[in-house]
Amino acid sequence: MKYVDEFREPQKAVALLHEIERLCHQLAQPIKIMEVCGGHTHSIFKYGIEEILPDAIELIHGPGCPVCVMPKGRLDDAIAICENPHVILATFGDAMRVPGSKTSLLQAKAQGADIRMVYSPLDSLQIAKDNPDKEVVFFALGFETTAPSTAFTILQAAAEGINNFSMFCNHVLVIPALAALLDNPDLQLDGFIGPGHVSMVIGTDPYQFISQQYHKPIVISGFEPIDIFQSIWMLMQQLVENRCEVENQYNRVVEKTGNEVAIAAMNKVFAVRENFDWRGLGDIPYSGLKIRPEYAQFDAEQKFTIPNLKVADHKACQCGEILKGVLKPWQCKVFGTACTPETPIGTCMVSTEGACAAYYKYGRFSQVAQKKVVSAIPI
Repeated sequence: MKYVDEFREPQKAVALLHEIERLCHQLAQPIKIMEVCGGHTHSIFKYGIEEILPDAIELIHGPGCPVCVMPKGRLDDAIAICENPHVILATFGDAMRVPGSKTSLLQAKAQGADIRMVYSPLDSLQIAKDNPDKEVVFFALGFETTAPSTAFTILQAAAEGINNFSMFCNHVLVIPALAALLDNPDLQLDGFIGPGHVSMVIGTDPYQFISQQYHKPIVISGFEPIDIFQSIWMLMQQLVENRCEVENQYNRVVEKTGNEVAIAAMNKVFAVRENFDWRGLGDIPYSGLKIRPEYAQFDAEQKFTIPNLKVADHKACQCGEILKGVLKPWQCKVFGTACTPETPIGTCMVSTEGACAAYYKYGRFSQVAQKKVVSAIPI
């Protein structure tokens, strides 16, 4: 299959791995690389990439999972909206099982709330057309990857004059989150594997502050095995040559200036919030999007009364530390026991891009446990 098999060829992977090993020997020190995107985390475990990398390279899992960073308070707000008998709430499937402070959207649906899974914001707009006697609210979340589709849907609703439709906007921005991570003294990183899907929208220019201000290299990467191996090799090359640059491995999709049409739609519909609460990261200034006053008729926060309260995470769950890259999933006391995909306590176990879900699905927990047992055996 053209453009897929080429990025999964074992011979290319082996060649890149040998080059990475050679560069590791030149550096002769441990290297910590954060893959920002949850999609990369799942690819890394699906293809066993971390297992065959040199021991000197440690991959740190970042906060680039849009469902994982959603705080409990915002989930509670969405549930409060859907408890209105005149409301149909539409959302992506990943959000259904995310636990709020008391319940989840899936449980609320089981208790009678009209909640529907959709694949696109435009699907929710169609639901509004089909149900003119109901208020239809789309639970909009995600990074810059999904924000343009939300913006275009609002513009479409405005053009068609669909007044029984609104958005509960929870879109977040990746750049302020990365700045918050870099300001964290507990997290020492040598470089970043940059998010491919987000960069498809925003381009590579916004990452310049990482190399210029924080003196860290970053390589925007695709999601196939060869993409990730090549991105790690490019990062290692920069480290060996003592360079700090923004490089684009995913140039078949990502352009320097991004998608100008998508960016223009976002700028037209959204404004930046002064603060937004992230699970695990807390309040990050200018890191969330809100709907501009010109489109207030499509803003669910203006149409409905919501609790708008901050809610602390479950004390036993260390999802926040995992999102910050401070802990690995298996270091959480409830991982794989009280917290599983069937009975999630934290968001990292729920989302298809969550680090805990990746560890659980691909057996990383059992492998780590075996290593710990072996290391504990006296020789």
